[in-house]
Amino acid sequence: MKRRHFLQTLIASASALAINPAQAFTGQRLLSQRYLRPPGALAEADFVARCIHCGQCGEVCPNRCIRYFGLENGTASLDTPYIIPRDQACILCMKCGDICPTDAITPVPELMQPILDKVHMGHAVVDRSLCLSWQGQSCGVCYRACPLADVAIRVGWMEQPHVLDKCVGCGLCERACIQMPQAIRIIPDYG
Repeated sequence: MKRRHFLQTLIASASALAINPAQAFTGQRLLSQRYLRPPGALAEADFVARCIHCGQCGEVCPNRCIRYFGLENGTASLDTPYIIPRDQACILCMKCGDICPTDAITPVPELMQPILDKVHMGHAVVDRSLCLSWQGQSCGVCYRACPLADVAIRVGWMEQPHVLDKCVGCGLCERACIQMPQAIRIIPDYG
């Protein structure tokens, strides 16, 4: 398995150099999409320093939301886990922290208060010009998708979403939004 991983990394590196050698050596962030770190992840610099690229967090994830960076985000982040909430959001099962051997993703009990205290993936923001409920059509899909409804998000008249300070940024609201582009997005907290 390690040999295959080495060969994949070698091929990806050679491809990146062939496509754009200047960016490959500058370490510029090439990823254009917003991404989240798994729940319980340390602040970005500490997370990248501690992650040993073992892949166990992605293997244990029942929702299969955890992916791994190639060279598109620079060599410092190579093979570190990330989540794109629009593609597949985190269900806050907290299994990734339980299995992380270095505590780059810290263990957090699957209980509301510890999750609220220790998970800081990002924060949801509503674009009222895109949101159906803010345009006079009752929707509420984001509210119903939230595992922390009435704690992280509440709804008002016509199911207009109001994101609260306790939002942990799991991305389930963004994933569930029926609008294109989505009316609710997670703004990452890279710490």
